[in-house]
Amino acid sequence: FNKYFYTFPNSTNTMHSNKSIIYILKKSLNNKMNLINRKSIKVITYSFYIVLLDQVSKFLILNTLGFERSQKIIPNLLNFTLVKNRGAAFSLLSNSTSLLTIISILASLLLITVLIRFPPRSYGNLTGLAYLLGGTLGNGIDRLFKGYVLDFLDLVPINFPIFNVADISINIAIICFIIDIIKTKDKSELKY
Repeated sequence: FNKYFYTFPNSTNTMHSNKSIIYILKKSLNNKMNLINRKSIKVITYSFYIVLLDQVSKFLILNTLGFERSQKIIPNLLNFTLVKNRGAAFSLLSNSTSLLTIISILASLLLITVLIRFPPRSYGNLTGLAYLLGGTLGNGIDRLFKGYVLDFLDLVPINFPIFNVADISINIAIICFIIDIIKTKDKSELKY
């Protein structure tokens, strides 16, 4: 009889195996989402510490040194000279505080969105995004609440613009991205 007629598999066994597959897929997806969320949270936390370091350093310099004074830290190498920077990096776009404040806020929101929705997989990108977000937020807070950015690190031997911890953070981010691109390019060349 079974040779000539199709018999349906036991429906309880089929349902049980389908539930098992769905459970495994859900668990796998949840594990991946937790890993993604943990990475995003770590990056945002690290960015918070960068902002904290930036804001505390500016507060301390402002309260101990004041404006338009200079204090030698490492003779012939580094001075603390507190200045108001109303422009972007290296005083570009001076007196465009409103525009730069809006750009800082939008860039920070975009970076947070990218971190949450599309977390990077490489260590270089994760690190770079943490530094970039921290630097963007650090200078953005100054622009939003003061109308200018406080810069205080003055390299003596070269005629270089005065900068701050947030600026250093943004430059470290760029270095991280470049290293990540080079590493990724090297890996792709090895495959072919």
